[in-house]
Amino acid sequence: MGPFAWRQAIANEPSELKIPELIDARNHGQSISLKAQPGKTSFYPGRESETLGYNGSYLGPTLRVHRGDDVEVAVSNTLGEDTTVHWHGLLIPGELDGGPHQPIANGATWRPVLPIRQPAATLWYHSHAYGRTAEQVYAGLAGLMIVTDDEEKALGLPSEYGIDDIPLVLQDRQFEDGVLTIPQGMMTMMHGRQGNTLVVNGTVNPFARVPRRLVRLRLLNGANARFFNLSFSDGRSFHWVASEAGLLENSVELRSLHLAPGERAEILVDFSDGRPTTLETGQNSSTSMMRSRSAGAEKEAVVRFEPQGAEASPIQIPEQLSSHAHLEASQAIRRRHFEMTMDMRQMMSGRSGSFGINGRSFDRGRIDQRIGLGDVEIWEVSSAMMVHPFHIHGVHFTVLSRNGSLPDVRDQGLRDTIVVQEPVELLVKFTQPAETLPFMYHCHILEHEDNGMMGQFSVS
Repeated sequence: MGPFAWRQAIANEPSELKIPELIDARNHGQSISLKAQPGKTSFYPGRESETLGYNGSYLGPTLRVHRGDDVEVAVSNTLGEDTTVHWHGLLIPGELDGGPHQPIANGATWRPVLPIRQPAATLWYHSHAYGRTAEQVYAGLAGLMIVTDDEEKALGLPSEYGIDDIPLVLQDRQFEDGVLTIPQGMMTMMHGRQGNTLVVNGTVNPFARVPRRLVRLRLLNGANARFFNLSFSDGRSFHWVASEAGLLENSVELRSLHLAPGERAEILVDFSDGRPTTLETGQNSSTSMMRSRSAGAEKEAVVRFEPQGAEASPIQIPEQLSSHAHLEASQAIRRRHFEMTMDMRQMMSGRSGSFGINGRSFDRGRIDQRIGLGDVEIWEVSSAMMVHPFHIHGVHFTVLSRNGSLPDVRDQGLRDTIVVQEPVELLVKFTQPAETLPFMYHCHILEHEDNGMMGQFSVS
């Protein structure tokens, strides 16, 4: 059977959605072990791919930590090359952040003790190795981290992990004859690695059995570069309840949800009617220089949901989910400007330095910004050519404006990653020190980051 016939034969074969193992720090004496390791993964029957993972061959376990605890994570490296682990969205000092200044050598173990001092949220962890982030994450070095607290528990939201509280790590990957391949070349550098197949929790063409009641989906765009524009095949609405940094103040009823690389969202979906439905995404348009939110009309299946069992009693979504202490723009003591830049002439010639921020490519030996601990600033971020997801380490921020107007509906809540093309104003408070090792700010299209679209800042 040739490659095309083989692919046609298995293309429509559904697989049950894999649910990552849950490791609760309180059940392990506040000490978790992670091993970054190579492995072999069969995304398709009878076809093995060379992959990387934490405690397994692809992706990693979901780590659950509790507000107020101190959690040791022993990260050992058996990859045969340096790696790091960045705790994306966790508010911790710079020396614990796991950026490119904290390499874990092959055969070594890093033992940070992470102080958990922030509200309940869906975070993630992934490689941030200098110049190797894109390839290591693409090969599988990523996983979810869930912060929980008493305030969230009191709301009575769905919380049975893997049953009515389901993690969904959304990725796209390139397969040739059922084997994972790593795209290379100038177009990959320009647009980031993008694949011909959607993968959820490492599962191709997944379906998930869910109870006939309200279900929480924890969505992570863990792709290197793909933007997802999510909706349900039957047009049903859902409630968006949490952004990257945790619960919104009030839920927002939506019928579609845009997620850029690095962004997370929690949504509540009512499956009490018992009707199967498919979470779909619009065509990926981030490969163009146009605004990526204008996804095409064609849809691709992400994951099919099949409600099971008897209809449960309805759960009311609380009118108020949380309350936040609001910063005011008048508290800002400084304004900084950041433009994500691409030099097409250098890119076409294959020279380095074609990606940068404010025209400067990343330099590990240069501190780009120096910030006072506790300062409040306005960061105005824009892009010269195409849409980019912009991530700042060690902070949560709010969006003040987009293109001189009020923020979009999806801009609300506390964020750590935001979609930028037109100028966006961010109000940022710097609560975490970064004196000995800096924090990063960068494009979260990982190939852009690796090729220089990143800066660093100290906080003291």
